[in-house]
Amino acid sequence: MKKWLAYSALGLSLFAAGCGSNGTEADTGTAPKTEDGKTIVTFWHAMGGQAQEALNETVADYNASQDEVQVNAEFQGTYEESLPKFHSVAGTDQAPTVIQVQEIGSMSMINSGNIEPIQKFIDEEKYDMSMLEENISSYYKIDDQFYSMPFNSSTPVMYYNKDAFKAAGLDPEAPPETYEEVEAAAKAITKSNPEMKGFALQAYGWLYEELLANQGGLLMNNDNGRSDTPTEVAFDNEKGKSTFEWVKRMMDASTFANYGTNGDNMIAGFLAGDTAMFLQSSASSRDVIDNAPFEVGVAFIPHPEAEERQGVVIGGASLWMSSGKSEEEQQAAWDFMKYVQTPEAQAKWHVGTGYFAINPSAYDEQVVKAAHAEMPQLKTAIEQLQATKPSYATQGAIMDMIPEERKIIETALETVYNGGDVDEAFNTAVEQVNAAIEQANAARGE
Repeated sequence: MKKWLAYSALGLSLFAAGCGSNGTEADTGTAPKTEDGKTIVTFWHAMGGQAQEALNETVADYNASQDEVQVNAEFQGTYEESLPKFHSVAGTDQAPTVIQVQEIGSMSMINSGNIEPIQKFIDEEKYDMSMLEENISSYYKIDDQFYSMPFNSSTPVMYYNKDAFKAAGLDPEAPPETYEEVEAAAKAITKSNPEMKGFALQAYGWLYEELLANQGGLLMNNDNGRSDTPTEVAFDNEKGKSTFEWVKRMMDASTFANYGTNGDNMIAGFLAGDTAMFLQSSASSRDVIDNAPFEVGVAFIPHPEAEERQGVVIGGASLWMSSGKSEEEQQAAWDFMKYVQTPEAQAKWHVGTGYFAINPSAYDEQVVKAAHAEMPQLKTAIEQLQATKPSYATQGAIMDMIPEERKIIETALETVYNGGDVDEAFNTAVEQVNAAIEQANAARGE
């Protein structure tokens, strides 16, 4: 037997029969097999581009590390496309063994009744989850248990054009930290180069949530849904409105670049020299840095100067196990889940994508040390995450209607971007999110 299964503490044959997520016994049917007898694990994912290449390498490394399991990775479109696909086949033979789901899909997966919480395997094996980055695992620990395995994790960072900073007389090694400092830098940049806007912010609900959390603001009541199901918004205050007002001030100063909801166009605009600063996921680091014809700086996301920085909420996705699969197939999936968060696997994943290593021991691997020496910008997101102050705000909100909330916020931001009134757009968003919360609770009989 090769090294991974020898290393794994729990062999496939030792798996004990247990209860599925719906309280029934797990299916004891036959696991799918390859011609040479390996247990097949079907893995649905949503990674494209460079991240898909890195994911395929991770899967290939796992398959080569042992001789009892064959993981087949299958791309299912974006997060928004793959989750409905899962729900359409969940509980049937067509359901995958493992699916990668965006963090805001967590409650949708739990409420589906078609997943096997990994806490079952953790408890049976007494597996130590404390090895993972605390600010990552805390998001996925719901009701004091893990339903899924953290995998690809990121937070937003601020990318900036160091050459543009130098041309504007700004210190490229001292990026702005507050909303007000971003405004001042944007004015200096646009003054030095009228063809370049100072700052861009994609109309993206996730970025709005991150800027809110960085101020210590909650998205929803009941401790962001962590102590009880939310019944209304908690951002109907100055912290919630501050980002709208910030953008409006830069628009009035003609220093804001409007890319609407199109993040790809925003990145392309940055690389083309049309804008000097923007916020986006740390997972974009390799693509941005590798393709920029100028030196790229990476900084913490800003906050209003009247508020103390609190930190960021983890984004990305985790790996979920389907219920109703055979004991052998589920155990094979669990073995794969453990492999992907080993230091060796996470080191290659971090270097290949820019996503965090969910196991911080990965940062001690030589491949990471070499990458950080060559590309120190990769360390900024790690430092920002590790400087985050644990709270309900930075733990993040959980509810099944958060995807709808994000679309509402995006519409409100676009309204302001296109000249709409801040107060009207913001108040409409509050009303619409409250209505969505009420409707979601009513649908569940709450």
